[in-house]
Amino acid sequence: MTETLVHDLLLILAGGLLASLICRRLRSSVLIGYLLVGVLLGQGILGWVQDENHQLEHFAEVGVFLLLFSIGLEFSIDDLKRLGRHFVVGGFVQMVLVFVPVAIGLMFFQMAWRPAVLIAIAVAFSSTVLVFKSLSEWGQSQQPHGQRAIGILLFQDAALVPLLLLLPMLVGTNEAVVRLESTIGQAVAVGPQFVDSQVSGSQFAGSQYVWMILTSLCFVASIVVLRNVLAKWVIPRLAGYRSPEMVVLFTIVSLGGVTLAAYQVGLPPAVGAFAAGLIFNGNRWTTQIDALVLPFRETFAAIFFVGLGLILDPRLILQQPLLMGATMGSVMVIKTAAATVALSLTGMSWRNSFAMGIGLAHVGEFAFVVVLIGMKSNILTELQYQQVVAISVGSLLLTPPLLKAALGMIQEVQPDNITRPLITSIDSAHRQAVVIGAGPIGTRVTAQLETMGKDVCLIDFSPINLHPFTQAGFRTVAGDATDLRILELADVRNCFVVVVSVPDDRVALRILKTLRRSKTTAKLIVRCRYQSNVSTLRKAGADSIVTEETEATLALLRTLSDINQNVHLFNSQLISTNRPVSTNGSRTDADHG
Repeated sequence: MTETLVHDLLLILAGGLLASLICRRLRSSVLIGYLLVGVLLGQGILGWVQDENHQLEHFAEVGVFLLLFSIGLEFSIDDLKRLGRHFVVGGFVQMVLVFVPVAIGLMFFQMAWRPAVLIAIAVAFSSTVLVFKSLSEWGQSQQPHGQRAIGILLFQDAALVPLLLLLPMLVGTNEAVVRLESTIGQAVAVGPQFVDSQVSGSQFAGSQYVWMILTSLCFVASIVVLRNVLAKWVIPRLAGYRSPEMVVLFTIVSLGGVTLAAYQVGLPPAVGAFAAGLIFNGNRWTTQIDALVLPFRETFAAIFFVGLGLILDPRLILQQPLLMGATMGSVMVIKTAAATVALSLTGMSWRNSFAMGIGLAHVGEFAFVVVLIGMKSNILTELQYQQVVAISVGSLLLTPPLLKAALGMIQEVQPDNITRPLITSIDSAHRQAVVIGAGPIGTRVTAQLETMGKDVCLIDFSPINLHPFTQAGFRTVAGDATDLRILELADVRNCFVVVVSVPDDRVALRILKTLRRSKTTAKLIVRCRYQSNVSTLRKAGADSIVTEETEATLALLRTLSDINQNVHLFNSQLISTNRPVSTNGSRTDADHG
């Protein structure tokens, strides 16, 4: 059994690596590659990965927990408060506008009302993990449209609990409390535990609703308390040790503890993982934690998405291509329209709402939970279950390229009251400094500023370059410094100095122009490669310019001067050593001459 598990894991990870290389080469989303690799390795084509004992589900569960934890790191409780109607109204409207037409359409085609309602509930969900990961890859998760879309997705995640409590009434059985876990085949559920009881389904649901409401309120209150305790006492004490190992261990223990606590009180463990992210949000460890869990998150996420592809049997699509294609197209059109209306109610323009609505047009992994319960309860047939799975995986495959194309339609707007910089603000502006460029020069400048007692934020286009700085506790922002939004995330307006240390004068010029647009009052120190570009950079607003040509020339001249002095000194010593001496030890007349 262990050998089979290791064999399956190696196949999945190797396939994920190959898919990632190909997708990067094609400049496509890696999620598409993961799903396609899963389909290829699954029983429908090659059959190399069977997972008959469902052991891979535990690894996929870890991946989803880490992804939801990262989502929690991006959002804070203050954000959720500011989302207000964006979170509640938008999410509720989107789910209702999907549920109603799908249920009516299925009953119109002679499906019984119970399976129609069950499938409509399943189809109403979209994938928080997929959208968040895609938006993060393209730097859109912190934009107003990105946050509103993720807000709607978070509402769907929260709505999963009461909807699952309604299922006993729908299926006509008496089920114990449904405990959810993110898995590959089930996406988030261990499955319902059927027990004998004399209580009716409606009485069960009513009592469970009261219990769930009370439990949820207590859980939310505990999250608020823990967040304040961590921010004010625990993290400031632990931060002084500057130990990445301590950060990793403390984070994993906290994530596991909160997730387990949610499970023990009857809440979905996925809610606990998201809550753990909220606890760590908004303090000096936030970006450091996100960077440290990145390798684990990406590894387990690959297992999760490859696993989703494993459960799809492509033979079903090949047998009924027209029916499956028309059904999937209809579902995606309905979900796009519903999301467009819902997002427009949050204050977005119709154009931006439609663009982001395309990103919510797929069927998410939570749908597998609902249809699995329906199949076990004999409401859905095996064929209906496989059809929903095929539509879901197919829509997940189409979403990344469609969303990427739709983002080109987004009209730029100024960040509104629901946006929040990724970087925690600092108490005093005169202590803040920003260094742009994490190369050898920028690294030394950053270290020098820290020794001067300054709080340094480092900007670089590559997250890999920033990774060691984030581990060391520095504030970092990954992105293009010629983008005003990236500079705003680094809070350049409240800095006393900005050091532009990039090896390209043209890029430095564009960064300078963007810095002036940001209306910062900081002193701008710029690294310049060629003396001929000094006047251009000075006109663009540079306060101080350090030219590589000038410094290199001065360094060479100093070196030559030192060499010349050493040669002169050596010759003088040599002459002094080789001077002729008279027999009585006195110098000759020639020496005095």
